[in-house]
Amino acid sequence: MEERTADEVATIFAAAGDSVTVINTAKTSDETDDEYKDAMKRNVEHLETIKAYKKLDETTSIWTSESFTAIDAAIVKGKAVYGG
Repeated sequence: MEERTADEVATIFAAAGDSVTVINTAKTSDETDDEYKDAMKRNVEHLETIKAYKKLDETTSIWTSESFTAIDAAIVKGKAVYGG
C-alpha cells in the first residue's frame, strides 16, 4: 500500500463535506425520527473516521492545512440529534 496522494486526500475531504451537508439538512416530512437519527449517526461516524485517517506510519495524520471547523460543528450537531 502507498501513501494517499494529495488528490486522494482532497477527494476524502470533499466526501466529508457531503456528510456535513447531510447533518445540516433539516429532517424531511417523509422521514421518521428514527430514520433521521440513524442518518445523523452514520454521518457523524463517517466524519469521525475521516478525521482519524493516518499515514502508513499509523501515527501521522493525512491532514495538513484543512480546516475542520465545519466538520467539528457538524459532529456536535449530529450527536445532539441522536444523543451521541
